[in-house]
Amino acid sequence: MGVVSVLAPFRDYVESLVHPLGQVDALTRARHRAFMVPRLLTGLTALALLPVQLALRGAPTPLEVLIFGWLIVPLLAVFYLSRAGRLDRAHELCSIGLTFLVTAVAAVTGGLGSSSAALLVMVPLEAAASAARRPVLIASALAGGAMLLLFGLDLGNLLPPLFPEHGGSALAALGVALLNATGLAVGNEWVAALGRDLMNAEGARYHLLASNMTDVIIRHNRQGAVLFASPAAERLLGVEPSALRGQELFGRIHVADRPAYLTALSEAAVSGQPRSVEFRIVQGSQIPASAPRFIWVEMRSRPLDGHPHLPDSGEREVVSVLRDVTDRKAQDQMLEHARLAAEHASAAKGLFLATMSHELRTPLNAIIGFSDMLLNEEMLNLKASCRYDYAQLINESGHHLLAVVNGILDMSRLETGNFQITPEPFALSPVIASCCELLALKANESEIDLVFRRPPQLLEIVADRRAVKQVLLNLLSNAIKFTRRGGRVTVSARAETSAVVMIVEDTGVGISDADLPRLGDAFFQAGSPYDRPHDGTGLGLSIVKGLVELHGGHIDIHSRLGEGTRVTVRLPMNCEPAAQTGRPASPGRRAPIASLTHVADVRMKRRA
Repeated sequence: MGVVSVLAPFRDYVESLVHPLGQVDALTRARHRAFMVPRLLTGLTALALLPVQLALRGAPTPLEVLIFGWLIVPLLAVFYLSRAGRLDRAHELCSIGLTFLVTAVAAVTGGLGSSSAALLVMVPLEAAASAARRPVLIASALAGGAMLLLFGLDLGNLLPPLFPEHGGSALAALGVALLNATGLAVGNEWVAALGRDLMNAEGARYHLLASNMTDVIIRHNRQGAVLFASPAAERLLGVEPSALRGQELFGRIHVADRPAYLTALSEAAVSGQPRSVEFRIVQGSQIPASAPRFIWVEMRSRPLDGHPHLPDSGEREVVSVLRDVTDRKAQDQMLEHARLAAEHASAAKGLFLATMSHELRTPLNAIIGFSDMLLNEEMLNLKASCRYDYAQLINESGHHLLAVVNGILDMSRLETGNFQITPEPFALSPVIASCCELLALKANESEIDLVFRRPPQLLEIVADRRAVKQVLLNLLSNAIKFTRRGGRVTVSARAETSAVVMIVEDTGVGISDADLPRLGDAFFQAGSPYDRPHDGTGLGLSIVKGLVELHGGHIDIHSRLGEGTRVTVRLPMNCEPAAQTGRPASPGRRAPIASLTHVADVRMKRRA
């Protein structure tokens, strides 16, 4: 702790000497410090020993002057680096000083045969610490030139013999050089260790980042083979990244989405532009043979530029990012359903207005017209028989209006879940027979045979008698309405395992395949609402469907245009459990229809 506290001022001083150009990253800053520290220590130590040298040996020799002069060069190099921030130039300056020193010492101690000449190999080694090519080349050229110079001096016998009286000075020069070399070696090792630590830290940082990302990073070739997958693949797809190598990722993609996947990769590799595609992929550790679990992912691909082993051509690798967009897809589907529901509500509104304007205007015209005639009977000299006929027409029109309003209100209660049924046990055959008797007159007037095929056994059912009767009346009324003269309407019933089946079949006009799926929608009628041969609001089948669903049953309609229609109603033997749960009808269409019927209810009350 004491050593650290003593060296702290020196460390802070070195940090203050680093030029801003050396502060760009930790490795560059370490290289600048590694250059400064040994040269500062060597130079300052030599300067501190200069008075001791003078006191012990007296006036220095020329060689000693050279040695101490060379010691000033590293200090000048440190000063230059601190001011200019050019590490390569500072190394070049040190190479020049070291070459001059070694050459001078070798010249006075025997030339190339002197041990000091071997120090010339340190010149390029010291320059190698700059991690730049130019200082190394310059240092090598200086060392080579110094060797040639010493060799020439040796050939001309211009140098003194080996180890003359300057042996002590040469030894001092070697000691200083050794100290300098030791500092360089320690500094280089420190820089190398720091570089490894920084590389490991950077790799760990990237690994930590890739492991905690929710998006999967994948590198693959142009054919789609996966070369690398980030650790996030285990979180997204539930498999190890190694399980996606090669064509394994391609095998997990939905068959219908594979062409789009390959096209995006190929276009990104060839065009060099980013591409985006969405596809379904299996999630799980194994691909099941049946009922796999697919999730939606979005893949953004772009070419991998600057790869050192691949040419800049159409064979470039591609890097992709996969992101889970299953929730967004679900929201898009919900928005699409909401849009379709809004369109359906708009269409229902237009159909409601068209239907109601026709159904209400006709009886109201009759009521107003004939009541005006009755009010002015004295002017028109109406007979008693005419007054009776007019009153009967007014009565029929009023009942028709009441039926329309009751149908709207019943549909409103069904859609809002306010229609209550009261199950009770009763025999089904008498109810069917009663409905046939009520509509027998209407069938006879249209010359239609109304046939009831009584079941051989007694059919007992627990249901709402009034609701079942309304279902039958609506179905029989529709069958008679849309059957031509001379046709037949047949109603039958039978028992199944746990249900009762009622069938109403006619030989009428039938229903087209285009209109058949929409039967049961409120206010829908086959054909144009402005050109209909029969009156009606289009609520009959909607009410039937709602009542049947309240009982826990369902309705099936089979028809062929021009050949007739068969409606099959299945009700549980005991409808009381369904009545207690109060299962609503058609929740997807409840809101728009209920709102329209509520408006109709309010308007009718205001007119009343």
